[in-house]
Amino acid sequence: MSDTQQRPAAKASVPLREAPADREGERPESKREAFSTKPGRHTGRRLLGAVTFLLLCAALAVGFWQHYRLHAQVMATAEERRDFVPSVRAAPVRASAGTRAVSWPGTTEAFEQANIFARASGYISLRKVDIGSHVRAGDLLVEITAPELEHQIAQAEGTLAQLQASLLQAIANRDLAQVTWGRDKTLVHQGWVTQQQGDTDRLSLDAREAAVAVAQANITAQEAQLRVLNQQKAYQRVIAPFDGVVTQRNVDVGSLVQADTTTGTFLFALMHSDTIRIQLYVPQDEAFGVAPGVEATIRVPEMPGRDFPGTVSRIADALQPGTRTLLTEIDVPNPDHALSPGVYCTVELKIPRKTPSLIVPSEAIIFNRDGLSVAVVEEGVAHIRPVTVVRDFGTTVEVSAGVKDGDQVILNPPVDLVDGRKIKVRPGPAGQLS
Repeated sequence: MSDTQQRPAAKASVPLREAPADREGERPESKREAFSTKPGRHTGRRLLGAVTFLLLCAALAVGFWQHYRLHAQVMATAEERRDFVPSVRAAPVRASAGTRAVSWPGTTEAFEQANIFARASGYISLRKVDIGSHVRAGDLLVEITAPELEHQIAQAEGTLAQLQASLLQAIANRDLAQVTWGRDKTLVHQGWVTQQQGDTDRLSLDAREAAVAVAQANITAQEAQLRVLNQQKAYQRVIAPFDGVVTQRNVDVGSLVQADTTTGTFLFALMHSDTIRIQLYVPQDEAFGVAPGVEATIRVPEMPGRDFPGTVSRIADALQPGTRTLLTEIDVPNPDHALSPGVYCTVELKIPRKTPSLIVPSEAIIFNRDGLSVAVVEEGVAHIRPVTVVRDFGTTVEVSAGVKDGDQVILNPPVDLVDGRKIKVRPGPAGQLS
């Protein structure tokens, strides 16, 4: 290496060796302080690490304490929930009444009703009644005039008189023949009269007796014909067959009426409304228990506040196969004629129960995947029992199985209520079912 290349290095190394001597005025203490700064830095770092470690331990301790406290709370809540006895309301189950009330729509009908037809042909000469007329049995409704019938009756009476005269003549001839035969019969036996004359007298008597029989038969036939004509004449007076009200009139004075049995003239419609009859078709599920004497109550919407009592008078004793219903007739006394035939009404029957029935509050019914059930309280323990609901009355239901009269059932049971859980019954409201 050349001298020119080594010289800068020599010059540079000289200040490093002589630097402490060239620094005039620098005290030795400052030098010691300068060298003593390095151990202080290490101490600060160690102190910072220790503080950080303590903070981390404190955070871990706090976290562990919070976790322990939360776990303790959860365990305490679970134990409290396990030992918790819920307070519930309960109501008693009561037995239904001995009868059940069921209602159906119905229509009132007259107890007796008839359509009055003409039995004699002719013209209306007198009309005594009109629509709404109250009549008694035997009262005259109309009179019919038939001049040709009068002629037929007069002719029949004349023929009957002729036949009666012929009968008298036949009887006289028979008596004469009988006397003649009685006299000649002895003479024939004695030989004073010939046998031929005797036979003639005997046969003549037989003929006279036959003539009398024929005359009597003709008279009997003529009398029968005359009775028919007189009966037709009696039909000219149309009378009421029973007490009632005229509800329809189809003729007036001067109207021509016919007495044909199939196309006879329809004169009046008559109804007896002192007693009203109602026909019902009771469904099969309610028919068992319906019998004569069962009480009924009839209500008309247009007459609020008034009930008409009646009784079942007759039943069909057999259900109709097509509808599975029982024809039932109810008689309702109607002395003041407040009910009219043809009125829409509702009929409530009080049918005796054939099977036991119990009433349970609707709030006690539990509906889940197992069906319908109730929770019954026995000695502070809840027991889940399935029930069979018959009818729903809104606030109560009718059940036929699952509970008995007097059982205490829980109202609005908790959703987590299970069979065998302890419960506490608190008093219910004053209006609670009893």
